[in-house]
Amino acid sequence: MTLIGKTVHFSIDFLLISTCLAGIKRNTGLTVKTDKIANQTAKEYMTKYLNIGESLYDYSVATCGSSSYFVRK
Repeated sequence: MTLIGKTVHFSIDFLLISTCLAGIKRNTGLTVKTDKIANQTAKEYMTKYLNIGESLYDYSVATCGSSSYFVRK
């Protein structure tokens, strides 16, 4: 696999993990402790990373909610 292929693969994996963490946050209230990160820059990037997951989760829920293949119970 080429370097570009691996980069795309890992990027998608990281997005899926972020989306999964957003789902856990929405359904259980559990979230990642970002205050334990000592480096301010790393803390900001972690917050942005988690916010991307929240956005992807919202988009996925909205798309599934408007689809005829899903029903709310």
